[in-house]
Amino acid sequence: MAENGKPKVAFFDFACCEGCQLTVVDALQTHLELVSAVEIVQFREAMTEKGEDYLVAFIEGSCTRKEDEERLREIRKQAAIVVALGSCAHTAGVNALKNIQPSLQDVREYVYGEQWDWYDTYPARPISAVIQVDAVIPGCPIDRFEFVDVVKKVLLGKKPTIPDYPLCVECKLKENVCMYDRGGTCLGPITRAGCDAICPTYGDGCEGCRGLIPNPNENAMKDVLSKAGLTVEQLMAKMTLFNAYDPAQIKGPAAAQGVSQE
Repeated sequence: MAENGKPKVAFFDFACCEGCQLTVVDALQTHLELVSAVEIVQFREAMTEKGEDYLVAFIEGSCTRKEDEERLREIRKQAAIVVALGSCAHTAGVNALKNIQPSLQDVREYVYGEQWDWYDTYPARPISAVIQVDAVIPGCPIDRFEFVDVVKKVLLGKKPTIPDYPLCVECKLKENVCMYDRGGTCLGPITRAGCDAICPTYGDGCEGCRGLIPNPNENAMKDVLSKAGLTVEQLMAKMTLFNAYDPAQIKGPAAAQGVSQE
């Protein structure tokens, strides 16, 4: 806590595009009550000051290097509450696409060229594979209203929750025509809701950036695919954009770290 009684908050980034932090900056401009309720001591995207004393840590980005693990553990040691911010922190996001390539070495050479040996890297993983996470704000990028809701609950000492039902619920509430009826593909039946079905609403099928719902109805999904003339393999190929991470890709103690995806 700061001397003024306000909880100290810090934002950190690992392997990511920092789009979720830009969403936070945008959200704070229209929710000034949050700015006045906390003291932000570290936020590289928005300020030059860098305080190391904080109560709540928001972390964007996945862990892709051995040295990231130590930095994550230091943050966890300091923070009473850790929130995974966005798909990369939550599910390893698009960074995990390299995990399913035939050779990680080929990926390094393709990305970094002749300087590939300058950069250390290993299979991408969500931060929950390294440290305990207390709350998650999924999405790529995050939803600003969900961010505001989570922050308010954290400040009130309540446990933030995210929807455990599929995106299709939100599509129906918005009276959207199903993407499958429009001749498209969509991961809505198995993807966690909470984004107000923004992609289907504007004509794009869900890509699954919010992660999968607990216990998805696989049989119902197969029926939908069958009626649309699609295969499970085609759907799986679409799902890997944000959900390529598999704990089996990790060897050693980090793989044993467990954190709720809720």
